[in-house]
Amino acid sequence: MKVILGSQDVWDIVDKGYTKPVNEEALSSNENEVLLKTRKKDQHDLTLIHYYLDDGMFEKVADATTSKEAWEILQNSLQRVDKVEKIKLQTLRVDFEALKMKEYESISNFYSRLMVVVNKLKRYGEKVDNVCVVEKILRSLTPKFDYVVCAFEESKDLDSMTVEQLKSSLQAHKEKMKRRKEETLERLLKTEASFKNFEGEKGYKGNGQ
Repeated sequence: MKVILGSQDVWDIVDKGYTKPVNEEALSSNENEVLLKTRKKDQHDLTLIHYYLDDGMFEKVADATTSKEAWEILQNSLQRVDKVEKIKLQTLRVDFEALKMKEYESISNFYSRLMVVVNKLKRYGEKVDNVCVVEKILRSLTPKFDYVVCAFEESKDLDSMTVEQLKSSLQAHKEKMKRRKEETLERLLKTEASFKNFEGEKGYKGNGQ
């Protein structure tokens, strides 16, 4: 808005304001004319400020009688907003660093939780590049992914890997782990069944003798 006011050649009076005379009746005709022109210019500037404000910000300056007063209110309000945003940003940074994958959490769920924080950081102006998110995911996985993390770090270029590519790779790995677990369980059950059959046949032959 400062640029807009400057382009309209009105910034000087918004920035410095003007001196209101103690006794207007004592002014000469020339002085009174100058005062009227100054007030008219100031009201024009105040109207211009109102024009570029949304409803929420307009409410803050609705009672201001001069452009300088309205501008000071806006400046103070924006400084308070900036302070609040800095606090929120710091909190989000802490949340980002503290985020860890839970023991029985799916890759998709962990990814979703992480991206919620990442998107909030970006909305508050934080620069969060792709490699930062990739590295965060790799160091936040549960211990069962340790050897996979090592493989990624040793054989892949993390700078060129997208977050979606990493997510897909981890999901594929988890599915492979699940299949291996199921196959191992199936072999154990078959072995146990065969052993029971063998013991049953052995017992049957013993009884026949």
